[in-house]
Amino acid sequence: MHVAYICIDPGIPVFGSKGASVHVQEIVRSWLARGADVTIYCTRTGDAVPADLRGVRVVSHPIARGSGPDRERSQREAAATLAAQAVQDGVTAVYERYSLFSDALTRITSASSVPGILEVNAPLIDEQRTHRTLHDEAAALGALKNQLSAAAVIACVSDPVAAWIAGHAAPNFPTKIITAPNGVNVNRIGPSPEDNGAPTVVFVGTLKPWHGVRDLIEAKALSDGSWNLRIVGDGPEGAGLRELAAVKGVDVEFTGASTPAEVPALLVGCAIAVAPYPRTEREEEQYFSPLKIYEYCAAGLPVVASEVGQVPAIIDHQVTGLLVEPSNPAALAAALDELAGTPLARRTMSVAARRFAENHSWDAVLDAILEGSDL
Repeated sequence: MHVAYICIDPGIPVFGSKGASVHVQEIVRSWLARGADVTIYCTRTGDAVPADLRGVRVVSHPIARGSGPDRERSQREAAATLAAQAVQDGVTAVYERYSLFSDALTRITSASSVPGILEVNAPLIDEQRTHRTLHDEAAALGALKNQLSAAAVIACVSDPVAAWIAGHAAPNFPTKIITAPNGVNVNRIGPSPEDNGAPTVVFVGTLKPWHGVRDLIEAKALSDGSWNLRIVGDGPEGAGLRELAAVKGVDVEFTGASTPAEVPALLVGCAIAVAPYPRTEREEEQYFSPLKIYEYCAAGLPVVASEVGQVPAIIDHQVTGLLVEPSNPAALAAALDELAGTPLARRTMSVAARRFAENHSWDAVLDAILEGSDL
């Protein structure tokens, strides 16, 4: 089987360090594990190519930086060009990560009569309209409807995303829509003994407002001081968060940006992981399936996380971690203090977290997506 993995989104380097990049790489690995020959068709490659994926063929059609109608038109042109190349390459199946303005899956399945799977990770049209600028919404909606009609399976990362897709589908829509939450590579990330001394609490992610790291630093300042804090990653809020830590007089280890290959080593020795997502104005904005929480669990780390969106479906309160009120640094501090002071509870949660992760591997995610299909 020759699978075309397609990602037209210029904001996602397939060999980058952001969560979306990890998702791309892991799905490609799972296709390879099934014995497929995979070619990646994308608009942005990135330069952090994992050693085990260096043999994967990549066809790139770069899009110039910028914004506005020209960029939207460039995305449509890239989809057409890459789809034509995939048809020429003789692919026998298509797996596309949903991107604004792309109709690549539609073009390939129509030209070659091969099965196609559309993976949807966010309500991109709503996101673009709300947080950025969407110039040609009619074109974006038209491309989405065409993709939905052409796909044999539509795999949505969460139930809210699946509901969004269903809302855009035609009446009596025959295509199979399923919910396929994120997974984790349990071979790449595993448990390790805690370091001696005060427990280390770790956060992994891009330092952007919607990850709630400001609340985490506030919580550290309010805590009883019984735990250390390590923040893995960097981003637009990096400088401001370092300044906040200095103002609050708290000692925080900022590791800086890291590649996915470096993350497992940065989790070694940690005792607790945290996902302090803030409260949002609208509940429907909490549609994401948090990749970091699955990785925390694979590392055998009890997780303290905000009780928002899909998180309660992942973290079993008092079993694999603790759920806290979002945007409440005092509650977050109290939960972290509690776990830091109870090593037996941490050990019990560690075993449960790892067991949970082992049942949510990326191979299992792809198996669920393909179940009942012709692939």
